[in-house]
Amino acid sequence: MKQPSCRILLAITGATGMIYVTALLNLLAEQEVEVHGIISDSGRKVLRLEQNKTPEDLSGISRWFAAEDFTAPPASGSACYKAMLILPCTVGTLGAIAGGYSGNLIHRAADVTLKERRPLLLAVRETPLNHTHLRNMLAAHEAGAIICPPMPSFYLHPADLHEMAQQFAGRLCDLLGIRIEGMQRWEGV
Repeated sequence: MKQPSCRILLAITGATGMIYVTALLNLLAEQEVEVHGIISDSGRKVLRLEQNKTPEDLSGISRWFAAEDFTAPPASGSACYKAMLILPCTVGTLGAIAGGYSGNLIHRAADVTLKERRPLLLAVRETPLNHTHLRNMLAAHEAGAIICPPMPSFYLHPADLHEMAQQFAGRLCDLLGIRIEGMQRWEGV
């Protein structure tokens, strides 16, 4: 059995956008990336509402950690994840990360990722944004996070929502340093 090319941590919070989670997991599985997961209670509810799934239904996540378990490996820098991605990321989670608050394992793992200077991608999902949201985005960016809201691109002419989500998931993979061969990319005019 081939070893995974890398291991990342995926946190799922309670914002809308679960279609991006399933698209990302499909792409990562094709690349044999090992994915560990954390999901908030609100994330569970939104996953059920939008995808009619439970976390256990999500293929591609090899290990789940409870959001309340501060003794889980992601709470320590020695867990050595290549990167962490929060998809979708609520503005409450963004605020906790920006303020250095560790109220759950998602916040703590993000703090660890930043202190270890590993990539942290925040797919912040909220609109419109208020002054506090923007300040928190800047604070998280200054701490080393990459802010990448799930904004679809239309210049590639996606045929449907699935293709649109796959294109955004491919962009996230690019930011994680995982090149997806055959992924349609904008080449300009």
